[in-house]
Amino acid sequence: MDTAGLRKPLIALVIAVCACGCAASLRGPEPVSSTPVVTVRPQQGWGDAILYFVMTDRYADLDFSNDFQVDPRGKGTFHGGDLKGLTAQLDELADLGVTAIWVTPVVKNIDHYVDAVGFPDWAYHGYWADDFTTLDRRFCTEQDLLAFVQAAHARGIKVILDVVYNHAGYGSSYATRADADKWVRTGNVGNPCGDDDLTECVSGLPDFKTEDPNVADYLMNAHLGLAKRSGIDGFRLDTVKHVSHTFWQAHRRRVDRELGEEFFLLGEVWGGNEEVLDPWFETDELDAGFDFSFQGNVVGFVLGRGRTVAFSRYLQHRHRVRSNHLLAHFLSSHDVPGALFLLKGDKELYRLCVALQLTSSGIPVIYYGEEVGRLGGDWPDNRSDMPWGSRNILPGKGLPRDEALRDYFRSLIGIRRSHPALQQGSYEELSAEGDLLVFARREGADSVVVAINRGSASSSLKIPLPRGWEKEEVHEALTGARVFVSGGTLDLKVPARMAHIYHVTKGAGVSQ
Repeated sequence: MDTAGLRKPLIALVIAVCACGCAASLRGPEPVSSTPVVTVRPQQGWGDAILYFVMTDRYADLDFSNDFQVDPRGKGTFHGGDLKGLTAQLDELADLGVTAIWVTPVVKNIDHYVDAVGFPDWAYHGYWADDFTTLDRRFCTEQDLLAFVQAAHARGIKVILDVVYNHAGYGSSYATRADADKWVRTGNVGNPCGDDDLTECVSGLPDFKTEDPNVADYLMNAHLGLAKRSGIDGFRLDTVKHVSHTFWQAHRRRVDRELGEEFFLLGEVWGGNEEVLDPWFETDELDAGFDFSFQGNVVGFVLGRGRTVAFSRYLQHRHRVRSNHLLAHFLSSHDVPGALFLLKGDKELYRLCVALQLTSSGIPVIYYGEEVGRLGGDWPDNRSDMPWGSRNILPGKGLPRDEALRDYFRSLIGIRRSHPALQQGSYEELSAEGDLLVFARREGADSVVVAINRGSASSSLKIPLPRGWEKEEVHEALTGARVFVSGGTLDLKVPARMAHIYHVTKGAGVSQ
């Protein structure tokens, strides 16, 4: 959900006049072909997914006719991004190796800003709904959404739509209608907010009375109806813990019945990990949930905090997630400062984080722009515009891009997708001494060895040759360099602050 609400006190409502930005007539978008130029090998189940998270308003603006209340200079204003702009850049994402895209909510949001954070804060993020039965013209029409889904599918990419069941926007139609008390808790006299997870008004937002069957049916009809019409592949469910298990179990039954058992449900339970999420997994209310523990543990490890063996145990514990359910792990998001920002822009250490993300179990979630070095920052800077460099794409035209970093992401994604062991394999610690962590991932006949050196000096290690590698040629996957093998031993040499990934070239043969 929107992080301003997580940090700020109850926000006073201010009805704003239109704050128009640059005139559309001064802009000129890149020409776009609707025909797929790049396709990605479709994921083989969600355990094989590479999920890319886009805040639509901050990504790419193609349709200037829907730029209402746009001011690209403001931190809390609309910047103009829309689904047409995202659709136009799908080849960019397919080339990166993305297999699924998660987009922020597209339903009609409130038309005013809130004012208690030091600047006008609009609903550019999509989490302050005004009408769940209508789409927000600033993001898309239903035709635009359908075209986006079809274009993504043509490239082998699935689409997850962010939806909110817990709350509406400040001063929304649900909170101001004559029978508002039947719909939402507002905190007004006679309609108090509660003091528990299910009845509190999170950040002062009107809290839907989802325990009422009429309210529950209305919300499910709206979201499932849009899913049916658009052909999306799943929901990202906002603020899950603030809605009852009874609701989510009924939701799952309707989803399975009306959208099919393959429809994917990814839930946001704040603070989630394999243990916290288990109550929702146990009753199959969710297919996957966000692992909020990953970013802090990985950033802490590369910064040298704590023993290597303790971090190795952490990675091992993540494999305790309930069978047939997944953790979705991120380095950055719209609700927390990004990893590169936490590392003070140190891209060597950031690359170690990326290597760990893409060699760890679960669904790697890439937050838009971090693959090209978007620094982000604390809220609201973690929602800055997608950097497009010299490309004629607004609102991020002119913002610098690190193409070498993007190539690194692309290589790691390719390595991960070529190895079932990295997607769903077991975890085996091989060494956790000093600053060097070495572990193996195994799945069936496939195995990969990962070495992460967080230290300031090169590190060497000899390990027994993994099972099945005896007569094969061993290479470091990122560089392609051949690795020395002698007497059933693998000789690892990992430079300072580097990650190596070792695999075999089947059938190449090797003489020892």
